[in-house]
Amino acid sequence: MSEEPERPAAYREPQQARSAATLSRVLRAAEDIASDSGLEEMTIAGVAKRAGVAVGTIYRRFEDKEQLISALTERMLERREEYVAEQLRAAESSLSGVLDAYAHALLQSFADSSSLFPELLRTRGTRSLDRGARTITELHRLLLEAAEPYVHQIRRSDPQTALDTAARALLGACFHNSVRPDAATGEAARRRYADELGDMAIAYLLTSDRRRSAET
Repeated sequence: MSEEPERPAAYREPQQARSAATLSRVLRAAEDIASDSGLEEMTIAGVAKRAGVAVGTIYRRFEDKEQLISALTERMLERREEYVAEQLRAAESSLSGVLDAYAHALLQSFADSSSLFPELLRTRGTRSLDRGARTITELHRLLLEAAEPYVHQIRRSDPQTALDTAARALLGACFHNSVRPDAATGEAARRRYADELGDMAIAYLLTSDRRRSAET
């Protein structure tokens, strides 16, 4: 079985504000078309028309459609990382505050373009999967860092391991919600589900180990 050929991941980053604004419009147009019609229906010509730029403008930045998709994936994942980081910085200064902020931020970030995000990771080969894995790792790190001042509140026998477990559980639940057919949709439903996830995580962290309790 032959390995998937590597495509150039990098594209020419704009050096001027005007070029950066044009690139932002191009990527937003690409995301809108892909979200509405799917990646296979997205074309360079269609993106150029939606963004209000010449086709040549896109080809000066990207070698082909695959490189445009690579840039779109990068931007979507960066946006998730930045959003979660912002929400954690604004969280209430407590363990429960951090966990609640994390659950709400994750659920909202995965709900953004939820139909497109799994398709990007599923169909673009190992490069997108590797980039997605880096984002998951970064989101995990963000929680551990934000919760570090409150680790002493955790009642499990190994607080750091327990916090790691809670982070994994929240990440898994939010990603799963984004790909399941009966996902929690709408602001009220997402808020309620995020509240439940936060409650579950804090209840786990503030409860002593069953095995340790049985031994004492």
